[in-house]
Amino acid sequence: MFVALLTASCVTSKKVNYMQKPDKQIPSYADTLLYTDYILQTDDRLFVQVYSIDEKIAALFNGGATFTNVRQMARNNAANSNSDLYTYLVDRDGNINFPTLGHVYVRGLNTRQVKHLLEEKLAGMIIQQGSMPNLAVEVQVVGRTFSMVGMKSGRYTLPKEKVTIFEALAMAGDIPDFGYRHEIKIVREVKDSTVIKTFDVRSEDIINSEFYYVEPNDVIYVRRMPGYSFGINSAATAISVTAGTISFGVFIYSLVMRIKGAVDKAHNNGGTSGTGGS
Repeated sequence: MFVALLTASCVTSKKVNYMQKPDKQIPSYADTLLYTDYILQTDDRLFVQVYSIDEKIAALFNGGATFTNVRQMARNNAANSNSDLYTYLVDRDGNINFPTLGHVYVRGLNTRQVKHLLEEKLAGMIIQQGSMPNLAVEVQVVGRTFSMVGMKSGRYTLPKEKVTIFEALAMAGDIPDFGYRHEIKIVREVKDSTVIKTFDVRSEDIINSEFYYVEPNDVIYVRRMPGYSFGINSAATAISVTAGTISFGVFIYSLVMRIKGAVDKAHNNGGTSGTGGS
């Protein structure tokens, strides 16, 4: 029983190594990688900056601040999640409240589509006022994060638009040896619903699959192996535990045999004394 337990709890390279070729234990994934722009959802926060050679127009939509100050303050506020300054929240109705334009519906669009939409609306408004629509708009999603739960817990900021599953795991300090790499689960928000995707991160085919890129608000779940509490993660440890267990077993056996011998001797001595007395 001990040998079976030791074998089951031993962490082998097969269980922990990445980029392994698919076989009977490691699945293959079809080439379904198709990176698409992130689709805006409720509670996303957008950084919007308007560029124009007309300083009055730029100041109107950027709160009178310089371009550099606007960008830095927007990123700081989004990271701290404590201010609406220079960022625009996508509300429950899917709108952002933009100066002079009012409510603009952006949910279900990507940032490029929002950029063109705002440029079109602002240009139309400026033309109505008799000016030339010389402007450009920059739109970015700020405060993009993902979370890790299970053997690793924490919330992390996505440093760029395209972050792979390996980069995400590296940011979290990688999966410990006793984490299930063959059954990673991602809880992902898709439009107005939530889906759970399960995959084996050990397969090299993962780089061509839909699981390769992490999206904002993803929750990555890594569960423990059943033998986590008593697992063996090296040959030296296995030999040490085996030798210790055998030694302890020999000691217990020797102790039991000595007690048994003492009891038998006492019993024999007692029988001999009784015979002599009679």
